[in-house]
Amino acid sequence: MADRPDDLDPRALRGDAPLFDAYLRAVTGRRRSFTIPGHKGRPDLVGPLATWDVPLYGGLDEVKQTHGRLAEAERRAAGLWGADFCRFSVGGATHGNQALALAVTRPGQPVVVPRTLHRSLLVGLVLSGAVPVWVRPDVDPELGLPLGVRADQVADALARQPRATAVFTGDPSYVGTIGETAAVAEVAHRHGIPLVVDAAWGAHFGFHPRLPAHALGLGADALVTSVHKALPGQSQAALVLARTRRIDPGRLDAAVEATATTSPAGSILASIDASRALLARDGETLLGALLDRVARARATLIAIDGVRVLAGDDVDPAKLVVLLPGTGADGNRVERDLLDAGLPVEMADRDTLVPMLTLADGDAEVDALVETIGAAVARHRGPTRKPAGAAAWTVSPVTECSPRDAYFADHLTVPAAEAVGCTSAELVAPYPPGIPVLAPGERITEEALTALLAARDSGTRIAYAADPTLSTLRVVDR
Repeated sequence: MADRPDDLDPRALRGDAPLFDAYLRAVTGRRRSFTIPGHKGRPDLVGPLATWDVPLYGGLDEVKQTHGRLAEAERRAAGLWGADFCRFSVGGATHGNQALALAVTRPGQPVVVPRTLHRSLLVGLVLSGAVPVWVRPDVDPELGLPLGVRADQVADALARQPRATAVFTGDPSYVGTIGETAAVAEVAHRHGIPLVVDAAWGAHFGFHPRLPAHALGLGADALVTSVHKALPGQSQAALVLARTRRIDPGRLDAAVEATATTSPAGSILASIDASRALLARDGETLLGALLDRVARARATLIAIDGVRVLAGDDVDPAKLVVLLPGTGADGNRVERDLLDAGLPVEMADRDTLVPMLTLADGDAEVDALVETIGAAVARHRGPTRKPAGAAAWTVSPVTECSPRDAYFADHLTVPAAEAVGCTSAELVAPYPPGIPVLAPGERITEEALTALLAARDSGTRIAYAADPTLSTLRVVDR
């Protein structure tokens, strides 16, 4: 079996991927559509993107969904993950997280949420009106990176707030650390509530013996995963999967529909279907090759004086996280060299590089990445330092009111220095990873503001704030 997508013929997936089959027919056939999109497939109007942009309705299937191709593709994906509910999403894991928040929470009711979850879940809490009971995962003091969520941390949160209606976790984390999902599921189920896992970075889990099981296989009730991250889906491709013993499937389906576009891109949906078929057919071979490449990259990088990589039983073996404090090199400068070499990475801050390696990478690409990192580290070496720990992992939230109440409250815009002690009316997050340092309803502490300003000054983009320069902040008008 080939170990590179370059060696695979996607047409071989035909017959096992109904949406992908329909997509190939649409882009290779001759037709004149009188449905949307308005470009009508004419590249002379907007370039080649029109050629490949096929809608679901009137494209992959008839407008009336006569052939049921989306439902059949979702049925096959549910079977692969061992779920009894599956919906494809063209809105990324963001859409899935928000839909699940609407499905399993209610206004004013508490839910257990790790503080290291993506901003999309915070927005889901605004939409649903639920009140977070925060769990703060530990941060490795030596590495400055967050560890996975432990079962005892969730048990403590439920003891503080036994009325909680659900537990949310993120596994694997943005940097690949893994929590105690099976044990957390047992804790949640003892309280009679579901465990929902944001597995945006873990679509490959469960499909190779050297990888952890996926969340549903470990007892979770629902998971959201991004098909466009670890798998070869098109941007925005995601899956919502559930076992519905503790989740109302009708309510979940309604929540997905309420937060979804009514004009989904057929190309994105087809890529989910194709990725599922590829994973079922060749996943173990392709992922085995990826795991070997990551292992070789790790070995080469740790041979460089001062470089460390994140590894261990509680880390995704397909994740490459490069730690630079021992070299004295600034990760932002290393990133600039990588950009100049045409090798952008998923994340870089002063202490950390996170290149995203997937089953689509080959030996030559990974070797070039590792070689360029090594050269950049040598170029930018300096005095060694202790890891600072990104603001997203280190700031402890102080809740003043629910995210929803703060979001809809009257607000003022004040100079940042005058905002300390006020309640934030906005969500503020360094990006990547998009994990909030401030969320609506939280007190703006000196710690949070200092961490945000330090992230800004180091070159990190400040996202979602009304004023990304952080000269001002929006606060609740009390």
